[in-house]
Amino acid sequence: MARRCSFVENNVGDARWEGCSFAAKDFRMNVLLIGGGGREHAMAWKIAQSSLLDELYVAPGNPGTVRHGRNVPLDLQDHKKLRAFLLDKRIRIVVVGPEGPLVDGLHDRIADDPELKDVTVIGPRKEGARLEGSKDFAKEFMFRHNIPTAAHRSFGKGQLQEAIEHIERSPAPYVLKADGLASGKGVVITSDKKEAAKVLKDMLQDGRFGAAGERVVIEQFLKGIEVSAFLITDGDSFKMLPAAKDYKRIGAGDTGPNTGGMGAVSPVPFADRDFMQKVHDRVAAPTIRGLKKDGIPFSGFLFMGLMNVNGEPYVIEYNVRLGDPETQAILPRLRSDLLDLFEGIATATLSERHVDVDDRTAVSIVLASEGYPGEYATGAPIVGMELVREAYVFQSGTTMKGDQLVTAGGRVLTVTAFGKDLEQAIMSAQRSAALIEFQGRYLRPDIGFDLVKQPSTKAAPPVAR
Repeated sequence: MARRCSFVENNVGDARWEGCSFAAKDFRMNVLLIGGGGREHAMAWKIAQSSLLDELYVAPGNPGTVRHGRNVPLDLQDHKKLRAFLLDKRIRIVVVGPEGPLVDGLHDRIADDPELKDVTVIGPRKEGARLEGSKDFAKEFMFRHNIPTAAHRSFGKGQLQEAIEHIERSPAPYVLKADGLASGKGVVITSDKKEAAKVLKDMLQDGRFGAAGERVVIEQFLKGIEVSAFLITDGDSFKMLPAAKDYKRIGAGDTGPNTGGMGAVSPVPFADRDFMQKVHDRVAAPTIRGLKKDGIPFSGFLFMGLMNVNGEPYVIEYNVRLGDPETQAILPRLRSDLLDLFEGIATATLSERHVDVDDRTAVSIVLASEGYPGEYATGAPIVGMELVREAYVFQSGTTMKGDQLVTAGGRVLTVTAFGKDLEQAIMSAQRSAALIEFQGRYLRPDIGFDLVKQPSTKAAPPVAR
């Protein structure tokens, strides 16, 4: 199999393979990528570079993924049709982009089907996906395996008064989290006891988030700066991937409501070699050991949302997939063959694979529709993408109207540019973003500027167990 094989590409499209000592055609495979956002466009772009790839299918995909594979309509709930597709197209690897299908048990349905025994799913089974699907489960897991995280208590339906009394006894600010998946809207941080009580009532009594809010986790507030760390694992060994910092609030200076993410930076100046070694030793390794000890099979990506508190990492949350828009910043920095890492999962030989990372800085800026994350208009023509020469443009909220690309979501595009340092990457990303226009286009003008004043450090090399 491929070893130390890298696809080297510059920003104007010149590309070559380096370090490949195998006949690529002998190992080609068909891949199904599930999802249709910016994360999946970036993943499709990266997978399509692999010398191990024969055909890439994306379900449902978007107008951007068409450039790298074939978009297909698939009902993931119709297992007979899914099975028929996987068999007919001779799919070897299924890559699950979003968390929903994993929490819903897609991996289990494929793995438990004898006809699909040769299909490898990149993403955990339903039990492992509970790390993201249930915040209460994740917190108990962390405490059980001595993984640093904030203190917490959980309350279910019928415990509203107890939850309010807990708030009364606790110091502000208050961190309230719906236990289940709530589309990124299930976390409220407030210093107002009355507001906290109202949020608890909305969730536990009035069903604000449906089943996701039937249990609420109240956490200790941690003061620090956030960073997103990522790993890929076959369940025994793991490889650290580049870290990133994302920007969740809609307004400059981290003001306004939370969004799905308005931009990202990788590497992160404050996530230096020493900090990332702590992440490896105190978070990543204990997590993989803990899953194995608990008998929870887990393969695929793990996102560790961290708070850097005076140089010490604390876990805010787990996600069982890559983040968006962090993916658009970290995958361009990954020089290794992504499909080779997936093959390492399929054959339980991930420990033998190599992760090579570009030392340059990547900055991603999201172009959103005016009004997002609230109400926004769609259908606006998008122009200027063909003018971008020094950045990558990943599509998320787009669709085709005849021959015209138009907006179809809140977050429309992500522009990612490289630079020899953070300042150069920011300027390059901003120049490229300015070339693209659509009615109501909005972007945060300050992505990355808060880190310019951070101490300059070299990117921490990946650390593998």
